[in-house]
Amino acid sequence: MSIPRPFHPVKLICGIMAGDDRSVPEAERQLIELFGPIEARGPRVLFAGTDYYRPEMGPGLRRGFVAFRDLINPDRLPDIKIQTNALEEAIRAASSAPGRVVNLDPGYLTTAALMMATAKDFSHRIPLRNGIYAHLELLFTKTSARRLEWTYPDLRADDHIPFLTGVRRSYLAALKKENRSPAFGFESKAGEGG
Repeated sequence: MSIPRPFHPVKLICGIMAGDDRSVPEAERQLIELFGPIEARGPRVLFAGTDYYRPEMGPGLRRGFVAFRDLINPDRLPDIKIQTNALEEAIRAASSAPGRVVNLDPGYLTTAALMMATAKDFSHRIPLRNGIYAHLELLFTKTSARRLEWTYPDLRADDHIPFLTGVRRSYLAALKKENRSPAFGFESKAGEGG
């Protein structure tokens, strides 16, 4: 009989989407209050591939990702998504805007994958708790990331991949420094692996 083991700590990230980048520093400030220092920021890239958010947030949306310094337990993801949803509403209310000013998408990196939180159910999403689902977004290879059939449109392009793979490298280095044995769960092909 296999005895369950504690989860390995994971690297918290958050996507920040906005039509006006002037709202991003305030979103980051409040995220830091909740989750600790930001370790790295990725490029802010035009959000293309879907107009889903345009009616509420307007045109010209751009999304970038931040990675936090402190590792977390992955079972915190539903609570973190609920906190970021509340933060979106607080920022909207402070600006008196009719719709969201920023869209915050928390997730985490493991050694093998990028998982994102969502409140939207779909066939490939796994219910966690309190109406929050896990969405497997990317599988990491040794040097890059593999997209899946349901990967979000902006992550199908290469714009965010160098940042995310860089964050993964820093996460692996942190695990090694702490003398933790990372769990590799991705498919291993010739030339790929952890």
